[in-house]
Amino acid sequence: MTMKPKMRWAVGAACMGLAMAWGMARAQEVPLVTGEHWVKSTEQLKRTYLIGIANAYQVEQAYQGVNPTFASQTAVPSFAKGLKGQTLDSVRGTLDRWYAAHPDLLKRPVIETIWYEIVQPELRNTK
Repeated sequence: MTMKPKMRWAVGAACMGLAMAWGMARAQEVPLVTGEHWVKSTEQLKRTYLIGIANAYQVEQAYQGVNPTFASQTAVPSFAKGLKGQTLDSVRGTLDRWYAAHPDLLKRPVIETIWYEIVQPELRNTK
């Protein structure tokens, strides 16, 4: 999907406006969601987290447009390829099963688990 320069500017300006309106959060204030959070969360909260990740990647992809430099500098294209065919429920189910099978690894970030347990295996299968 390509995005016109005016639209890129508008998206960027909107994001900047929101960031300024809400104030800049310091890195230590933004919690990294781990398996500990995941296993204690409701199904609705898990879906909300996954929707947030999906939206962040869609915004990044739309903002960058079709740009070969972008593809080499970010994991977004790999995430898109590795998650192709997945649904929110299939990703949620995979995460639920993985954390249930690995209770000793509950400190592992959910995004890392998505990358290594869902995205990477699919990327290896599609080569």
